[in-house]
Amino acid sequence: MERVSLTDSDPSEAADGVHLALLAGTESMNVQHFEIEPGAVVEEHSHPHEQTGFICEGELVFVVQNEELVCGPGDSYAIPGDQPHAAENRGDETVRGVDIFSPPRENPNWQE
Repeated sequence: MERVSLTDSDPSEAADGVHLALLAGTESMNVQHFEIEPGAVVEEHSHPHEQTGFICEGELVFVVQNEELVCGPGDSYAIPGDQPHAAENRGDETVRGVDIFSPPRENPNWQE
């Protein structure tokens, strides 16, 4: 069994205002904490990993196939592998939540 505390993680800034921290994981999945500052945008991207998530604080607008889906506190979501998607924090509050990826994913750096 593995225990990883958010306070022990070293977040990376994958894009301006988008902070990611890898948490516990196994060979088939891992957990990643995210904080997305007001005004920050995760540009459209895709990855082979299935992605599920949960919003703890704030409101995140996902853009999938030119449609918008708003997720707020208490909402969960699922994104199939290889599906292009983007996300934006259009609010005044930092969005905080967790994602689970299968297979495991490392912290991406979209600024490269």
